[in-house]
Amino acid sequence: MIRKLRILKSDFIGVYCRVSDNRAIVPYAIEREVSDQIRDYFSVEVIHVHGETPLVGSLIAMNSQYLVAPEGFLNGSVKNGGITVVTLREKLNAMGNNIVMNDRAAIVHKEFSTRSVKKLEDDLDMEVIRSSIGGVKTVGSVSVLTGKGMLVTPTIRDDEVDFLKNYFKVPVNSGTANFGSIYVGTSILANRHAIAVGESTTPIEIGRIDDTLS
Repeated sequence: MIRKLRILKSDFIGVYCRVSDNRAIVPYAIEREVSDQIRDYFSVEVIHVHGETPLVGSLIAMNSQYLVAPEGFLNGSVKNGGITVVTLREKLNAMGNNIVMNDRAAIVHKEFSTRSVKKLEDDLDMEVIRSSIGGVKTVGSVSVLTGKGMLVTPTIRDDEVDFLKNYFKVPVNSGTANFGSIYVGTSILANRHAIAVGESTTPIEIGRIDDTLS
């Protein structure tokens, strides 16, 4: 079952939260009830970040082992606990919007610096490539990737779908959320255990999301 959720009165829940199979990173300002729902529904530890902005989901990228954040954003909010924090000094600092990654590989914004790509390859110990998805450079904003599947913007080409399937080693389908938004990465939270979508997401969209990520 997919749960509908709002965070800070917004349907764009992926802007405010990032989840992996074992933890969720949320802003300190999140509603206590919503934080508890995320903990219980996704079966994760919830880590609250103190910062100048609540846009945690847009600013960090994460898999089961690593968290990627812009330099200076976390300020010690995330301490060890089984996750390695990788910080980047990068002009394109919204890591959640500009990186999509699982435990196998990562794709980053086409204009990421060579220095940042090399640091990610070295620190994450995985292949990292620059690309777009469906013509959109902010690859994390138009995709949701878990160990079970990947949902991407419907603007994607068939040859891109084939490439992503081979690159990330998961099934890939296209779809929307929040009543037609192609920005599924800002509209959906998902891990191996559960899926949550913004409250505007339609039954047809939920069906597609469920088929892809469950």
